[in-house]
Amino acid sequence: MPLERRDVERALLKKGFQSKEGNHHFFTYVTLSGKKSTVYTKTSHGTGHSTLPDNLVSAMSGQCGLTNNQFKQLVACPLTQIHLEKILLETGRIKLG
Repeated sequence: MPLERRDVERALLKKGFQSKEGNHHFFTYVTLSGKKSTVYTKTSHGTGHSTLPDNLVSAMSGQCGLTNNQFKQLVACPLTQIHLEKILLETGRIKLG
């Protein structure tokens, strides 16, 4: 199911991602303790559409270290930043300390 770009970008910002200075389509995850991570994603701005197609949602999910379902939960809000960080720790995408 395609997602609205503005919904995705808004959810990323609420869940610990920060947009890159000068490029609001590139997002890097910052941990709850304030440490910048290597987890990132980007929304396409070249399509001219406000809806992100399934293949882009799938790519973004992989960039974030999430399944498609988890990524969609992140956007829809049931997946909190605390839960996101737990997943990223368990999968080795981020480390504490």
